[in-house]
Amino acid sequence: MPLEPLLPLFHRLNREHFDGQLTRDDRPLVDVRWSDGRLTRTAGFYRRGRDLCEIVLSRPLLEPLPRQATLGTLCHEMIHAWVDRVLVVREVHGPHFRARMAAINQAQDGFEVSLRHRYPLPVVASRWIACCPCCGSRTPYQRRRQGLACRHCCERLHGGRWDASCLLVFEPNTA
Repeated sequence: MPLEPLLPLFHRLNREHFDGQLTRDDRPLVDVRWSDGRLTRTAGFYRRGRDLCEIVLSRPLLEPLPRQATLGTLCHEMIHAWVDRVLVVREVHGPHFRARMAAINQAQDGFEVSLRHRYPLPVVASRWIACCPCCGSRTPYQRRRQGLACRHCCERLHGGRWDASCLLVFEPNTA
């Protein structure tokens, strides 16, 4: 499906599922944009910096998919923005996030908001394998990343908060 402008979708979802709380004087509290084409491992992300809060959606992953994939991903990232900017709570997929996600999914059936997407990813040989010291899960990565922790273990053991006990250990992929 060809890409459509995200701002009208943002305003519609904001009215329908966030009571207009993600805007102030009809201006979004976050910038919303498509990626420049390099975001290929995740469907989107919410980022808050000192001077900028933004939602970025992956053009390469979402462009070939139905509109429901874009709506579900945008809404997922809007929940992150809502928890951060409106509730002013620091959590990833904690109780506030999950409650809003469940309410949105129950209120409509046009798309689904989920914790993780199941969209097809381009196949690229990974250079690194990240191992979780807690659960032993192994995940491929293209490059080593400092400070990454196992999301599953952080959610299960620490209420969705990052914890150093779940730091991933990187080893070269020899396969």
